[in-house]
Amino acid sequence: MPGSLASVHVLSAEEVIAALETDFVCGLAQEEAEARLQKEGPNRLSPAPQKPLWLRLLQQFDNPLLITLLLVGAIKLSIGDPQDALVIISVTCINAVIGTVQEGKAESAIAALAESVRTDVVVLRDRSLQRLDSELLVPGDLVQLEAGSKVPADLRLLTARSLATDESALTGESLPVQKGTEPLNPAVPLAERSCMAYAGSFVIAGQGTGVVVTTGDATEVGQISASLNRPVNLSTPLTRKLSGFSRTLLRLIVLLAALTFAVGLARGRDLAEMFDGAVALAVGAIPEELPAIITIILAIGVHRMAKRQAIIRKLPAVETLGSTTVICSDKTGTLTQNRMTVQHVYAAGVLQALHELWPADQPAGGLNVALHETLLAGLLCNDARASGACGWVGDPTETALLEAAQRVGISHGSAHDDYPRRDVIPFESEQQYMATLHGQQRILLKGSVEAVLQRCSDELDQHGEHRELNASAIQEAVSAMAGQGERVLAFAIGQGGPRQEQLEHHHLNGDLTFLGLQGMQDPPRPEAIQAVAACRSAGIRVKLITGDHLETAVAIARLMGIGASSEIKAIGGTALDPLSPDALAEVVESVDVFARITPAQKLHLVEALQANGEVVAMTGDGVNDAPALKQADIGIAMGRSGTEVARQAADMLLIDDNFATIEAAVEEGRGVYLNLRKTLAFVLPVNGGASMTILMGALLGTALPVSALQVLWLNMICSLTMSIALAFEPHNPALMSQPPRRPEEPLLSPGLIRRVLLVSLFNWSVIFGLFFWGEQQFGDLPLARTMAVQGLVLAHLVYLWKISHWRSLWPIPWSKVRTSPAVPLGVMATLALQWLFSQTAWMNAFFGTRPLNASLLLVCALPMLFMIPVCRLAEGLDPTDLIHPSSRPA
Repeated sequence: MPGSLASVHVLSAEEVIAALETDFVCGLAQEEAEARLQKEGPNRLSPAPQKPLWLRLLQQFDNPLLITLLLVGAIKLSIGDPQDALVIISVTCINAVIGTVQEGKAESAIAALAESVRTDVVVLRDRSLQRLDSELLVPGDLVQLEAGSKVPADLRLLTARSLATDESALTGESLPVQKGTEPLNPAVPLAERSCMAYAGSFVIAGQGTGVVVTTGDATEVGQISASLNRPVNLSTPLTRKLSGFSRTLLRLIVLLAALTFAVGLARGRDLAEMFDGAVALAVGAIPEELPAIITIILAIGVHRMAKRQAIIRKLPAVETLGSTTVICSDKTGTLTQNRMTVQHVYAAGVLQALHELWPADQPAGGLNVALHETLLAGLLCNDARASGACGWVGDPTETALLEAAQRVGISHGSAHDDYPRRDVIPFESEQQYMATLHGQQRILLKGSVEAVLQRCSDELDQHGEHRELNASAIQEAVSAMAGQGERVLAFAIGQGGPRQEQLEHHHLNGDLTFLGLQGMQDPPRPEAIQAVAACRSAGIRVKLITGDHLETAVAIARLMGIGASSEIKAIGGTALDPLSPDALAEVVESVDVFARITPAQKLHLVEALQANGEVVAMTGDGVNDAPALKQADIGIAMGRSGTEVARQAADMLLIDDNFATIEAAVEEGRGVYLNLRKTLAFVLPVNGGASMTILMGALLGTALPVSALQVLWLNMICSLTMSIALAFEPHNPALMSQPPRRPEEPLLSPGLIRRVLLVSLFNWSVIFGLFFWGEQQFGDLPLARTMAVQGLVLAHLVYLWKISHWRSLWPIPWSKVRTSPAVPLGVMATLALQWLFSQTAWMNAFFGTRPLNASLLLVCALPMLFMIPVCRLAEGLDPTDLIHPSSRPA
């Protein structure tokens, strides 16, 4: 059994056959094929191991704050306090279930890759052709290819007749790749290896035979599979900031709890009482409701994005969009329409855009004869065909020629009726042209400009008369079209002999008449051009990474508005290979366009940008994009035209395949982050006020103003009920006129910290003041604690109103209630819950509270008045962190 072949494209067909120990006439013997299958394994990709449900659930507890709460709950249970333990443990478990449900589905990219390769194949074995499942292929098998078939493994081509394959999903090349059999230079990149056919690509024209050189995981698509299968422990900006915030906060909480416990014991307080005080401080300071609130905010962002044609597969991707600094975009099918279209036509010395020609409902005759003949030649000298209401079937270049003729009113059926085809010379890469014979006297030629011009002696003018060939004018037109990234085809007409039935190469010996040129390209999406401009205005750089030719990529980048208007910096894939990691990191920052890029290079480019501190979004739709999609901070795949591999590897899908949807998604992501900042500014002061109150109680030697269970009520019920309204806050359009957040920007900025400390101090004053007053007046500890909790909640209702987009307490714009009712509903829900908290017997028994009469409720409402100036002072301390739609122009 031969070993694997390296650089097989440099070997001749005979050398490959010999190295693989097979036979061109007989193929492999069945016994030898079975032995190789036993050794090599089936021709399929290895599936990735999936995480079990229990492991995914446990991973939700990978948070130091939640682990601390679980320990606190366990201790409370062990000392005989099941009521507090039940509430604490239930809170943490609910958070874990929410996270598991939201992020539930495991990655299945490898299984999708396997399905993209599997197919039936025709194989030569034991001198006979057999149809086999592609999984049974082994190195050395001889496989037949024809138009419409899928390439089942990596093949070295042995024969090729007009063979062309679509490799766009693997290489990013938008045009069909013409195949041959000649060996190539070792340095030829993957996208230009014409003597190879790769697993997962499609045959769109011609026929051929190839010998299997690699199968399964050893194929090019298998190597992509391996890169997807490797672990990528990539955190998002949100998870990194929350992790750092959790560690810092936990250290502070442990220190304060230990201080409270030690001070209380030093003042002669009971051990059990001070342990309960330390637990109450820990529970009060730990924002155990924060994970649930964050999950809900992100889930709301997911719902909003779905309405804007963006499906989020992983929750952190919502926030990551808001901090994106670079978008690495594939070209084919992402920025462009993934279909060739004739853009310009040159005939009789005139270069015109196709859309400027006469409408399709007006007759084409009687205008520019040379132009008409050029478009008619593109229709007749063509192997593509109509397919009913479905459009066209065939090579994308040839279907573009059919559409161009149809655009000016030339009927496909009528043209073939008037000029039936008699013979054809198929296109071959060596001769660079295709020729057809129609009727018995019309010869049409289509091909490269060089191949056609050298066979022409004159050209047709606009009246249909012959005139001297103006080669310089033709070359100027070619340069103009090529400069816009168009692929140019030339057309000519000749006169056949009487009763001629066959067409030979010598019939094209130089007496033809030049008709014109057609320039075509995969045009950019108009809405994508606007989206790129919007991203640039938002401070997000867009980089084009494609497998296409450098000139084509630069032309598309210029049309899209990518890079500087004066000069677009571009580089080819071959120039990247020698670069060191440091040099690559420098290049990737300054270059706008990367062309002829391999899948491995795409991955390295994303990694280099991330090493520079960029938050990278990668868009793509092909198999070749999958590794980079998985590595990027957020992978964005095309939901309609994208391969299943790309969709499963991505964090977000664009349902409409529209690059412009990314702009909407970025706006949503920024809005989500803003609402998260508002939520932190709202939630943390409750925790800070409660913990400071308990610490001050220990220092002053007084009874604890609130119990641990009441602190949980404050944190989990009231804060969650009120702060959830902030998740529904409308977004300010001014967000998209600001630069992206710096990745190293802390979750709690200095201004936000000042705001939290100020409001926490006020909350501490409310809790401690009402508790102290109530205990002094009535000598009733449960009543005093009830007043403290009620006063804090009522004051915080004013804070909620002021921090939201409502801001003004009076007059209330009732039109807003219909469009954004979340905050008013949150206020009403909180008032209802607080009434139950203090006025119902069963809540009194559970939480240790007392009913309050009208006069006491009025006393508890007094802090609401003082909260108004506190909010104004907080806005002065934190002028930029919380952006209100009413305070900045859209």
